[in-house]
Amino acid sequence: MAAISTVGALLAASHAQAAGSDSERLAHGKALVELNCSRCHGVGESDESAHPEAPEFRTLAERYPVDALEEAFAEGIVTGHPDMPEFEATPQQIEDIIAYLASIQRN
Repeated sequence: MAAISTVGALLAASHAQAAGSDSERLAHGKALVELNCSRCHGVGESDESAHPEAPEFRTLAERYPVDALEEAFAEGIVTGHPDMPEFEATPQQIEDIIAYLASIQRN
């Protein structure tokens, strides 16, 4: 019986740790897009884009599969709206940004 309790406790702890890391990834991704993109794009669940040619991030799935943006981030986004600055990110930053973007998409 003690072994079952130990296994249950380990599973619960690993689940809690994974959930914590997911929320940290989402928070990190949100912070990155707020810092680098919010000057032009609506980066949250309800804010509007300040730039007329910059889509709100919550609508990206209407145009692209969000996971497909990973390659664009990895190569350094150099296109978009005409005055969009080049953006380069580390693989971990890209994963966190994609996770955040996926979390705010309208269904």
